[in-house]
Amino acid sequence: MAVELDLSRRGILVGGAATVALAVTPSADAQTLPPAKSPPVMPVDLTVNGKPRALEVDTRTTLLDALREHLKLTGTKKGCDHGQCGACTVLVNGARINSCLSLAVQHQGDAITTIEGLGTPDKLHPMQAAFVKHDGYQCGYCTPGQICSAVAVLGEIKAGIPSHVQADLTARPQATNIEMRERMSGNICRCGAYSNIVEAMAEVAGDQA
Repeated sequence: MAVELDLSRRGILVGGAATVALAVTPSADAQTLPPAKSPPVMPVDLTVNGKPRALEVDTRTTLLDALREHLKLTGTKKGCDHGQCGACTVLVNGARINSCLSLAVQHQGDAITTIEGLGTPDKLHPMQAAFVKHDGYQCGYCTPGQICSAVAVLGEIKAGIPSHVQADLTARPQATNIEMRERMSGNICRCGAYSNIVEAMAEVAGDQA
């Protein structure tokens, strides 16, 4: 014989609420667990834009976040946070790196140069001035990384460091259009100002020759 159930809307709601309350109520064992430990921190001493800076950071903090969140140098941009766009490019001891892929504690004693350290509005770095002259930017979000990378690229060429597009790796590289484009390929401009960026770099390269 079938059993008839006397169900009402109110009864269903009350029963459902009771079930949810039981599900989210922590058990006695959970209530006695010790509190979570604070993440480990380490001191790190950097020279940033020519000034000594002493920080104490979570060991998981990237150089990018140390610059932006701890030192408030927000010129360096967080784009993809995966090392794929180049917006976070800075100079470390003169060489360019993606700061989102590097931990701050790896750079004990290093000299870091961000876009803020290249020049000022009253005294622009030659590369900054060339970007303005040749309209090497549109939205400007990638521009700090582009400029830092461009400065390092000309330094690489001047130092004779070869690239993937050189037919003869023993020959001294030249600041040609294709050479500079290849070396800048890790810096993405979503607005497509690439030709203007190369024109700016070519002008600075000519002035340095």
